[in-house]
Amino acid sequence: MSATRRRVLLLAHPGRPEALEVAIGVADRLTEAGIEVRLPAGELADTTLGRHPVVVVHDGDDPAADVELVVVLGGDGTILRGAETARSANVPVLGVNLGHVGFLAEAEREDVEATVDHIVERAYDVEERMALDVVATLDGREIARSWALNEVTVEKASRERMLVLTVEIDGRPLSTWGCDGVVMATPTGSTAYAFSAGGPVVWPGVEAMLVVPISAHALFARPLVVAPTSDLAVDLVPGTEGYGVLWCDGRRAVDLPPGARIEVSRSAQPVRLARLSRSPFTDRLVAKFDLSVHGWRGRSRQGG
Repeated sequence: MSATRRRVLLLAHPGRPEALEVAIGVADRLTEAGIEVRLPAGELADTTLGRHPVVVVHDGDDPAADVELVVVLGGDGTILRGAETARSANVPVLGVNLGHVGFLAEAEREDVEATVDHIVERAYDVEERMALDVVATLDGREIARSWALNEVTVEKASRERMLVLTVEIDGRPLSTWGCDGVVMATPTGSTAYAFSAGGPVVWPGVEAMLVVPISAHALFARPLVVAPTSDLAVDLVPGTEGYGVLWCDGRRAVDLPPGARIEVSRSAQPVRLARLSRSPFTDRLVAKFDLSVHGWRGRSRQGG
Protein backbone atom coordinates (compact mmCIF):
# COMPACT_ATOMS: atom_id res chain seq x y z
CA MET A 1 0.00 0.00 0.00
CA SER A 2 1.51 3.36 -1.09
CA ALA A 3 1.98 6.24 1.29
CA THR A 4 -0.40 9.19 1.13
CA ARG A 5 0.75 11.83 -1.35
CA ARG A 6 2.25 14.86 0.34
CA ARG A 7 0.73 18.21 -0.66
CA VAL A 8 1.67 21.84 -0.06
CA LEU A 9 -0.49 24.87 -0.82
CA LEU A 10 1.63 27.65 -2.31
CA LEU A 11 0.63 31.32 -2.13
CA ALA A 12 2.40 34.37 -3.53
CA HIS A 13 1.49 37.96 -4.37
CA PRO A 14 0.00 37.73 -7.89
CA GLY A 15 1.12 41.24 -8.79
CA ARG A 16 4.80 40.83 -7.87
CA PRO A 17 6.98 39.24 -10.59
CA GLU A 18 9.73 38.47 -8.07
CA ALA A 19 7.32 36.52 -5.87
CA LEU A 20 6.05 34.51 -8.85
CA GLU A 21 9.60 33.78 -10.00
CA VAL A 22 10.60 32.53 -6.55
CA ALA A 23 7.37 30.53 -6.30
CA ILE A 24 8.09 28.72 -9.60
CA GLY A 25 11.52 27.70 -8.27
CA VAL A 26 9.95 26.46 -5.02
CA ALA A 27 7.27 24.52 -6.95
CA ASP A 28 9.92 22.83 -9.12
CA ARG A 29 12.00 21.71 -6.14
CA LEU A 30 9.04 20.45 -4.12
CA THR A 31 7.69 18.53 -7.12
CA GLU A 32 11.11 16.93 -7.68
CA ALA A 33 10.92 15.73 -4.07
CA GLY A 34 7.56 14.07 -4.75
CA ILE A 35 5.40 16.74 -3.06
CA GLU A 36 2.33 17.97 -4.93
CA VAL A 37 2.18 21.76 -5.20
CA ARG A 38 -1.33 23.18 -5.11
CA LEU A 39 -2.55 26.67 -5.95
CA PRO A 40 -5.95 28.16 -5.08
CA ALA A 41 -8.17 29.08 -8.01
CA GLY A 42 -8.39 32.80 -8.64
CA GLU A 43 -5.74 35.43 -9.24
CA LEU A 44 -2.77 33.07 -9.09
CA ALA A 45 -4.29 30.66 -11.62
CA ASP A 46 -3.95 33.34 -14.33
CA THR A 47 -0.24 34.02 -13.67
CA THR A 48 2.93 32.37 -14.92
CA LEU A 49 2.86 30.33 -11.71
CA GLY A 50 -0.69 29.12 -12.34
CA ARG A 51 0.22 28.07 -15.88
CA HIS A 52 3.36 26.24 -14.75
CA PRO A 53 3.00 22.53 -15.61
CA VAL A 54 4.03 21.18 -12.19
CA VAL A 55 1.33 22.92 -10.15
CA VAL A 56 -2.24 21.78 -9.54
CA VAL A 57 -4.93 24.48 -9.43
CA HIS A 58 -7.59 23.67 -6.82
CA ASP A 59 -10.99 25.15 -7.59
CA GLY A 60 -12.79 23.96 -4.44
CA ASP A 61 -14.00 26.08 -1.54
CA ASP A 62 -11.18 25.00 0.80
CA PRO A 63 -7.82 24.87 -1.05
CA ALA A 64 -5.96 24.04 2.19
CA ALA A 65 -7.94 20.84 2.76
CA ASP A 66 -5.67 17.76 3.04
CA VAL A 67 -2.40 19.71 2.63
CA GLU A 68 0.32 19.49 5.26
CA LEU A 69 1.53 23.08 4.97
CA VAL A 70 0.61 26.46 3.48
CA VAL A 71 3.75 28.15 2.16
CA VAL A 72 3.49 31.90 1.57
CA LEU A 73 5.98 34.01 -0.40
CA GLY A 74 5.56 37.72 0.28
CA GLY A 75 5.25 40.36 2.97
CA ASP A 76 3.12 40.36 6.11
CA GLY A 77 -0.03 41.21 4.15
CA THR A 78 0.33 38.13 1.95
CA ILE A 79 1.21 36.00 4.98
CA LEU A 80 -1.94 37.20 6.77
CA ARG A 81 -3.93 36.13 3.72
CA GLY A 82 -2.21 32.75 3.90
CA ALA A 83 -3.02 32.45 7.60
CA GLU A 84 -6.67 33.07 6.77
CA THR A 85 -6.62 30.19 4.29
CA ALA A 86 -4.61 27.87 6.55
CA ARG A 87 -6.68 28.48 9.69
CA SER A 88 -9.89 27.23 8.09
CA ALA A 89 -8.23 23.82 7.59
CA ASN A 90 -6.18 23.88 10.83
CA VAL A 91 -2.98 23.70 8.75
CA PRO A 92 0.30 25.43 9.69
CA VAL A 93 1.50 28.35 7.59
CA LEU A 94 5.14 29.05 6.75
CA GLY A 95 6.06 32.52 5.49
CA VAL A 96 9.09 33.50 3.42
CA ASN A 97 9.60 37.26 3.53
CA LEU A 98 9.77 39.06 0.20
CA GLY A 99 8.52 42.33 1.66
CA HIS A 100 10.02 44.84 4.10
CA VAL A 101 9.84 43.97 7.80
CA GLY A 102 8.05 40.63 7.56
CA PHE A 103 7.57 39.91 11.27
CA LEU A 104 5.30 36.97 10.50
CA ALA A 105 7.80 35.37 8.14
CA GLU A 106 10.00 32.52 9.25
CA ALA A 107 12.62 32.89 6.51
CA GLU A 108 14.08 35.56 4.24
CA ARG A 109 14.48 35.62 0.45
CA GLU A 110 18.05 34.30 0.63
CA ASP A 111 16.90 31.32 2.73
CA VAL A 112 14.46 29.89 0.15
CA GLU A 113 16.57 26.85 -0.79
CA ALA A 114 17.16 25.89 2.84
CA THR A 115 13.46 26.44 3.56
CA VAL A 116 12.50 23.99 0.82
CA ASP A 117 14.93 21.46 2.32
CA HIS A 118 13.22 21.85 5.70
CA ILE A 119 9.82 21.25 4.11
CA VAL A 120 10.99 18.17 2.23
CA GLU A 121 12.55 16.71 5.39
CA ARG A 122 9.62 17.81 7.59
CA ALA A 123 12.23 19.60 9.69
CA TYR A 124 9.99 22.22 11.25
CA ASP A 125 8.07 22.72 14.46
CA VAL A 126 4.53 24.07 14.75
CA GLU A 127 3.74 26.92 17.14
CA GLU A 128 0.22 28.00 18.06
CA ARG A 129 -0.54 31.72 18.18
CA MET A 130 -3.54 33.31 19.83
CA ALA A 131 -6.24 34.72 17.57
CA LEU A 132 -9.18 37.01 18.35
CA ASP A 133 -12.88 36.57 17.66
CA VAL A 134 -14.96 39.69 17.04
CA VAL A 135 -18.69 40.29 16.79
CA ALA A 136 -20.28 43.63 15.91
CA THR A 137 -23.92 44.37 16.76
CA LEU A 138 -26.34 47.26 16.35
CA ASP A 139 -29.44 47.43 18.57
CA GLY A 140 -28.85 43.79 19.49
CA ARG A 141 -28.68 42.66 15.84
CA GLU A 142 -25.45 41.09 14.58
CA ILE A 143 -23.95 43.05 11.68
CA ALA A 144 -20.53 41.40 11.42
CA ARG A 145 -18.54 38.44 12.71
CA SER A 146 -14.86 37.77 12.01
CA TRP A 147 -11.46 36.99 13.55
CA ALA A 148 -7.90 38.35 13.54
CA LEU A 149 -4.37 37.11 14.10
CA ASN A 150 -2.75 40.51 14.63
CA GLU A 151 -5.43 42.96 15.67
CA VAL A 152 -9.01 44.14 15.61
CA THR A 153 -9.28 47.91 15.20
CA VAL A 154 -12.13 50.37 15.41
CA GLU A 155 -11.18 53.51 13.49
CA LYS A 156 -12.87 56.72 12.46
CA ALA A 157 -14.35 56.66 8.97
CA SER A 158 -13.56 60.25 8.04
CA ARG A 159 -10.66 62.52 8.80
CA GLU A 160 -12.88 65.42 9.84
CA ARG A 161 -14.62 63.78 12.80
CA MET A 162 -13.25 61.86 15.74
CA LEU A 163 -14.92 58.87 17.28
CA VAL A 164 -16.42 58.86 20.76
CA LEU A 165 -15.88 55.38 22.17
CA THR A 166 -16.62 53.76 25.52
CA VAL A 167 -14.24 50.92 26.30
CA GLU A 168 -15.45 48.04 28.44
CA ILE A 169 -13.35 45.26 29.99
CA ASP A 170 -14.89 42.17 31.56
CA GLY A 171 -18.35 43.70 31.56
CA ARG A 172 -17.33 46.94 33.30
CA PRO A 173 -16.83 50.36 31.71
CA LEU A 174 -13.24 51.63 31.72
CA SER A 175 -13.30 55.02 30.03
CA THR A 176 -14.82 57.07 27.25
CA TRP A 177 -12.41 58.49 24.69
CA GLY A 178 -12.69 61.03 21.94
CA CYS A 179 -10.14 59.48 19.60
CA ASP A 180 -9.14 58.30 16.15
CA GLY A 181 -9.80 54.73 17.21
CA VAL A 182 -8.60 51.82 19.32
CA VAL A 183 -6.47 48.76 18.58
CA MET A 184 -7.15 45.43 20.28
CA ALA A 185 -4.20 43.17 19.56
CA THR A 186 -2.63 39.80 20.28
CA PRO A 187 1.04 39.39 21.27
CA THR A 188 1.69 38.48 17.62
CA GLY A 189 0.15 41.80 16.59
CA SER A 190 2.05 43.81 19.20
CA THR A 191 4.79 44.55 16.62
CA ALA A 192 2.26 45.68 13.99
CA TYR A 193 -0.38 48.44 14.21
CA ALA A 194 -0.44 48.36 18.02
CA PHE A 195 3.29 49.15 18.06
CA SER A 196 2.82 52.09 15.69
CA ALA A 197 0.06 53.41 17.97
CA GLY A 198 2.40 53.38 20.98
CA GLY A 199 1.72 49.96 22.44
CA PRO A 200 4.35 47.68 24.02
CA VAL A 201 6.14 44.80 22.33
CA VAL A 202 4.84 41.56 23.88
CA TRP A 203 6.81 38.33 23.58
CA PRO A 204 4.89 35.59 21.73
CA GLY A 205 5.08 33.30 24.76
CA VAL A 206 3.00 35.75 26.81
CA GLU A 207 -0.73 35.13 26.74
CA ALA A 208 -2.46 38.50 26.85
CA MET A 209 -4.50 40.99 24.86
CA LEU A 210 -3.57 44.63 24.24
CA VAL A 211 -5.86 47.65 24.20
CA VAL A 212 -4.14 50.63 22.56
CA PRO A 213 -5.99 53.93 21.96
CA ILE A 214 -5.20 55.90 18.81
CA SER A 215 -4.72 59.64 19.40
CA ALA A 216 -7.14 59.73 22.34
CA HIS A 217 -8.10 63.07 23.87
CA ALA A 218 -8.25 61.89 27.47
CA LEU A 219 -6.20 62.03 30.65
CA PHE A 220 -6.25 58.23 31.00
CA ALA A 221 -5.39 56.86 27.58
CA ARG A 222 -2.46 54.54 28.18
CA PRO A 223 -2.00 51.20 26.42
CA LEU A 224 -3.36 48.32 28.49
CA VAL A 225 -2.29 44.68 28.73
CA VAL A 226 -5.18 42.52 29.91
CA ALA A 227 -5.71 38.83 30.63
CA PRO A 228 -6.22 36.46 27.68
CA THR A 229 -9.51 35.44 29.29
CA SER A 230 -10.82 39.02 29.35
CA ASP A 231 -13.81 40.10 27.29
CA LEU A 232 -13.31 43.44 25.54
CA ALA A 233 -16.05 45.65 24.16
CA VAL A 234 -16.13 49.02 22.42
CA ASP A 235 -19.32 51.05 22.04
CA LEU A 236 -19.63 53.87 19.53
CA VAL A 237 -21.51 56.34 21.70
CA PRO A 238 -25.00 56.87 20.22
CA GLY A 239 -26.07 60.39 19.37
CA THR A 240 -22.60 61.37 18.13
CA GLU A 241 -21.81 62.10 14.48
CA GLY A 242 -18.67 60.00 14.17
CA TYR A 243 -18.97 56.89 12.00
CA GLY A 244 -16.41 54.14 12.37
CA VAL A 245 -14.87 51.22 10.51
CA LEU A 246 -14.12 47.81 11.98
CA TRP A 247 -10.91 46.31 10.57
CA CYS A 248 -9.59 42.78 11.11
CA ASP A 249 -5.88 42.45 10.37
CA GLY A 250 -6.21 45.44 8.03
CA ARG A 251 -7.88 43.11 5.51
CA ARG A 252 -11.59 42.82 6.29
CA ALA A 253 -13.62 45.98 6.90
CA VAL A 254 -17.18 46.70 8.10
CA ASP A 255 -18.79 50.15 8.44
CA LEU A 256 -19.98 51.04 11.94
CA PRO A 257 -22.69 53.63 12.70
CA PRO A 258 -23.01 55.37 16.09
CA GLY A 259 -24.57 52.94 18.56
CA ALA A 260 -22.65 49.94 17.22
CA ARG A 261 -21.03 47.60 19.73
CA ILE A 262 -17.89 45.56 19.04
CA GLU A 263 -17.06 42.60 21.28
CA VAL A 264 -13.62 40.97 21.17
CA SER A 265 -12.39 37.84 22.93
CA ARG A 266 -9.77 35.16 22.59
CA SER A 267 -10.61 32.69 19.84
CA ALA A 268 -10.85 29.00 20.62
CA GLN A 269 -9.06 28.34 17.32
CA PRO A 270 -5.44 29.54 17.18
CA VAL A 271 -3.30 30.11 14.10
CA ARG A 272 -0.57 27.52 13.59
CA LEU A 273 2.82 28.83 12.42
CA ALA A 274 5.59 26.58 11.12
CA ARG A 275 8.97 27.37 12.70
CA LEU A 276 12.33 26.38 11.26
CA SER A 277 14.47 27.42 14.22
CA ARG A 278 14.17 28.16 17.91
CA SER A 279 16.13 31.41 17.89
CA PRO A 280 15.08 33.83 20.65
CA PHE A 281 12.45 36.46 19.91
CA THR A 282 15.03 39.06 20.96
CA ASP A 283 17.10 38.17 17.90
CA ARG A 284 14.06 38.62 15.68
CA LEU A 285 13.41 42.08 17.15
CA VAL A 286 17.03 43.13 16.63
CA ALA A 287 17.03 41.91 13.03
CA LYS A 288 13.63 43.25 11.97
CA PHE A 289 14.01 46.68 13.58
CA ASP A 290 17.75 46.89 12.85
CA LEU A 291 18.44 47.66 16.52
CA SER A 292 21.91 48.64 17.66
CA VAL A 293 23.52 46.18 20.06
CA HIS A 294 26.93 47.83 19.92
CA GLY A 295 28.85 47.37 23.16
CA TRP A 296 27.19 44.11 24.19
CA ARG A 297 29.85 41.74 25.47
CA GLY A 298 27.64 38.82 26.42
CA ARG A 299 27.45 36.82 29.57
CA SER A 300 30.50 35.06 30.86
CA ARG A 301 30.00 31.31 30.50
CA GLN A 302 33.03 30.45 32.62
CA GLY A 303 31.68 31.89 35.87
CA GLY A 304 34.41 34.49 36.07
